[in-house]
Amino acid sequence: MKCFSVSWVLLALWFLSVSSQNISESGLHQASFPPRGWNSYDSFCWTISEEEFLQSAEIVSQRLKAHGYQFVVVDYLWYRKKVKGAYPDSLGFDVIDKWGRMVPDPGRWPSSIGGKGFSEVANKVHSMGLKFGIHVMRGISTQAVNANTPILDTTKGGAYEESGRVWRAKDIAMPERACSWMRNGFMSVNTKLEAGRAFLRSLYEQYAAWGVDLVKHDCVFGDDLDLNEITYVSEVLNKLNRPILYSLSPGATVTPAMAKDVSGLVNMYRITGDDWDKWADVRAHFDVTRDFSTANMIGGKGLKGNSWPDLDMLPFGWLTDPGSNEGPHRYSNLNLEEQRTQMTLWSLAKSPLMYGGDVRKIDPTTYELITNPTLLEINYFSSNNMEFPYITSSNNLKHPGGKKRRPKKGIKASYTQSLGLTRCSESKASGWSIESLNQELERICWKRSLENKHQAPFCVHKRELQFRLDGESMYQEDYRGKHQLVATDKMNFCLNGSPKHKVTSNEFKRGTFSPCGWDSNQIWELNSNGTLVNSYSGLCATVEYVEANANSGGVRSWIATGRKGEIYLAFFNLSEQKTVIYAKTSYLAKVLPDRTIDSCKGKEVWSGKEVLTTHGTISMNVGIHGCALFVLYCH
Repeated sequence: MKCFSVSWVLLALWFLSVSSQNISESGLHQASFPPRGWNSYDSFCWTISEEEFLQSAEIVSQRLKAHGYQFVVVDYLWYRKKVKGAYPDSLGFDVIDKWGRMVPDPGRWPSSIGGKGFSEVANKVHSMGLKFGIHVMRGISTQAVNANTPILDTTKGGAYEESGRVWRAKDIAMPERACSWMRNGFMSVNTKLEAGRAFLRSLYEQYAAWGVDLVKHDCVFGDDLDLNEITYVSEVLNKLNRPILYSLSPGATVTPAMAKDVSGLVNMYRITGDDWDKWADVRAHFDVTRDFSTANMIGGKGLKGNSWPDLDMLPFGWLTDPGSNEGPHRYSNLNLEEQRTQMTLWSLAKSPLMYGGDVRKIDPTTYELITNPTLLEINYFSSNNMEFPYITSSNNLKHPGGKKRRPKKGIKASYTQSLGLTRCSESKASGWSIESLNQELERICWKRSLENKHQAPFCVHKRELQFRLDGESMYQEDYRGKHQLVATDKMNFCLNGSPKHKVTSNEFKRGTFSPCGWDSNQIWELNSNGTLVNSYSGLCATVEYVEANANSGGVRSWIATGRKGEIYLAFFNLSEQKTVIYAKTSYLAKVLPDRTIDSCKGKEVWSGKEVLTTHGTISMNVGIHGCALFVLYCH
């Protein structure tokens, strides 16, 4: 920040504070800018207490609110008792009311005693000038289903009645659609039933009564897609008297085509799995951000306002471990270069900025990074944000124009097969065909346009579902005409259509097999048009041939324009060696509309150096996993 004058910094902070006020006061146009705030998950997992949360909120109010950080969010399992035996996927440790709805654990949230829920916490957060958010899961809890609690009818008061009977949790629950990574926790509800809709309505009307300003809805998107629930929750939120931002999480293997079904219903939607403090996690976001910017999804129409592709929280500072039962105890594994790369990509992609570290122990370096005025200016006010392909580097990882060098003659590229999921309406979803091996055995193979002619097609054996004659299978009607797909070498292992863990998109090994059972993510239907539909998500399977180690390194670049005509250009070095990255200034006009560029001048943000141009070329020696960010004034 040394290259910026004090007056410029003060002006930027003033604009950010005004923008923050505009967001908070604009109930009719939500998420006009990418939301900012703090989320408890990276530092506390699920164990945070009311005291710890309010301490954190106070610091956000004092130190981050002026920079646009407005939301403080309690992440998942705020209803779980912190006792021996309780962990993220345990069963029987949650606090629910008589209607089967989750309520805060009074042991950790004492102000909730007496049926007050989060009301007092929300009031205290609002008194700090902040907004209050909570994490929620799909559908209904297994604990409520086991207890078979009645459903609240909020329109009439009392239990929901229809056809002369009281409806209960078991009437609306869909155990075959249990959350794939928290099977003991939650399952979908049948939104085709008015009773199912009544239950969801009772949840979100209660959150509004508590004073909630943001809900982070989990296990309904990506490979866990539940479009029916997302659609109805959006409808409920749209009718509420108070504005509530609607966020979806996580989003493993999400594509722009899939997101188009939900982007207009929400305000934030994750486009990756969980991001943690590993370089592989950061690197995995480059392709997906490129795809969403190319599809013009950034800042699209959303619920009562805009919607933003979300790259997940920023895991900087003092953290815990994923899935742990304890609070913050270690420092981020990302070095400063990697953190700058992450923060710069998040800003240029206009992702919501949700800090995940323990704000009570935030260090000066981390604080300066997440409040950097240039990055925050880019995140709110830049436009024409996209990947810039016209770069080259000293180690020749890319040609100008972004094209990869072909392998040398005599060296064959190695490819791996992976199963992807996409909307069934997409043309690329059609490519499956069935083959008879003998009278008793058939296999289903992906035959569509193999990228590598030397690769054998991806095939699985078809196994018809065996229904019990006594009719005890509750899924018999739902699964009629559908089948399981078993591995060719392990006939008792079935293909899963959903991930078992919340991981980043680059780590998720799609097409995994697990012991066969009555899980809807193992049930498939082959249609006559060549599509293969998964019963869990309603998405269709595709097979991709990915070059081995394709994401192991390289250089990338992003570009955007500022509101005063400045150009922001970032170089990213994803490789394992220090690299000089080049871009011709004349190429900037190739991606920026209505611009003719002959020469540029400006500074690089992290070093404060003046931009050096030699023969119309911008260059910078970028460290391993590091980035350079230029603010250019061109004519």
